[in-house]
Amino acid sequence: MNATIPLGRIAGVRVGLHWSVAGIVALVAFGLASVQLPAAFPGHSPIGYTLAGLAAATLLLGSLLTHELAHALVARRNAVDVDGITLWLLGGVAQLRGEARTPGADLRIAGIGPMTSGALASVFGLLGWLVHLVDAHVLVVAVLGYLALLNLVLAVFNLLPAAPLDGGRVLRAVLWWWRGDRYQAALWSARAGLGLGGLLVLGGVVQLVRQSTEGLWTILLGLFLLAMAGAETHQARLASALAGTLVGEVMSRPVETASGHSTVEGVLSGSAPPRHHEMPILAPSGAVEGVISLRRLRAVPEAERSTTTLREVAAPMERVPTARPDEPLSALLARLSATTDGHILVLSGRALVGIIAPSDINRAAAERGLPAALPGAAPGPKTTETPPNWWYPGQQGPR
Repeated sequence: MNATIPLGRIAGVRVGLHWSVAGIVALVAFGLASVQLPAAFPGHSPIGYTLAGLAAATLLLGSLLTHELAHALVARRNAVDVDGITLWLLGGVAQLRGEARTPGADLRIAGIGPMTSGALASVFGLLGWLVHLVDAHVLVVAVLGYLALLNLVLAVFNLLPAAPLDGGRVLRAVLWWWRGDRYQAALWSARAGLGLGGLLVLGGVVQLVRQSTEGLWTILLGLFLLAMAGAETHQARLASALAGTLVGEVMSRPVETASGHSTVEGVLSGSAPPRHHEMPILAPSGAVEGVISLRRLRAVPEAERSTTTLREVAAPMERVPTARPDEPLSALLARLSATTDGHILVLSGRALVGIIAPSDINRAAAERGLPAALPGAAPGPKTTETPPNWWYPGQQGPR
């Protein structure tokens, strides 16, 4: 079951809605309709409060999407590919396929998010003031004021200098520009994130002791920041160890492939199972036309396996992460973490020349004196992992 519902594309960027986003809608809509609006503006109908709450929740999601879209568009202008945007429980995530090449690009990509939220706060505040001047319904004014405040809080919170917040990316860009070492800059930013996450958890506990249920939300946010900052710390160390190494130096080859005309039964009943959990399928011309996974094949009912071709169940190439053999290996770390089975196809032009798996990354890291292993790889020491995809849809933090 896919945890994210595709909503289409905006400016060429894929947009999805994670199931956990229902938490935002419920929290905002219910909180406003049943508690905050009746207390601040009594005397209106329950339907009016409910509509106001739903409108605020919908416009808040639009604000989060606008924030993430700004990240994505600026990233594309700075030669960083974007896989898509997903809205989820704690906000939004822009899934980038690589890293900025310069401190300036890093700063622009990170800084546009809080700037966008600040601009939205100004727009909602101005609209609230204007509709108040024309004696609009008080709940309309209240919703616009509420959205102005939320976007302002979002902008300020995201400017805190701690990864994975936008302010942490800004800190990383500044330290990278100042010291000339992007990996050390990422480490310091991640350590600041660990500190902020710990403070939030402590603050949430204090809130609970004082019998404030908002402490649960604060603790959840703090734990998320701790998990993401820990993962970024590990990734920065790994990227530092792999600096200067190219994809072509460590990729596995030759790559096991199959014809798109082959049947599911033919692959599953083969004498030897595939070496990787994923296998590219080739067109008659030799071009890669998709990727199959053992999970997809085993999901086909047994009665249909003899008549179902691999092409019918393969993931199309636009959803398959790829790399070039001359690409820095460190640039693949975020892409590996974002894949289902942790494999990336290596293409030279349209020709398949290799495949990268977590075990390839681990082997390269071990050769350079780093004993840590990537999640999902062959046996190795336990490492800090990012939250699972069923509740967290990507690698970037809440925006």
